Amino acid sequence: MNKYELALVANAKIEDDARAALVDRSKDLITRFGGKIGEVEEWGKQRLAYEIQKMNEGYYYFIPFEAEPEAPIEIEGQLRIMDNVLRYLIVRTDEK
Repeated sequence: MNKYELALVANAKIEDDARAALVDRSKDLITRFGGKIGEVEEWGKQRLAYEIQKMNEGYYYFIPFEAEPEAPIEIEGQLRIMDNVLRYLIVRTDEK
């Protein structure tokens, strides 16, 4: 199993409940593909570096997890089609 981190930028214009549901759905995706989730880090509302879909702000979440090498591809495929996800990035974080 490899260590990864999912950086997720959620739409700032949605309600808190919808944003929490979005994070829960993202965590469910990770567990569905055999991942083990660490502690979710919420950075809150931040200004974006550039405008995305006519928005200047987004909510940032960082979700560390462990999974097999195939899992990030599957997770990204599902994140790509989720509403209210402005941007996402999965990076491998193995320590040397």
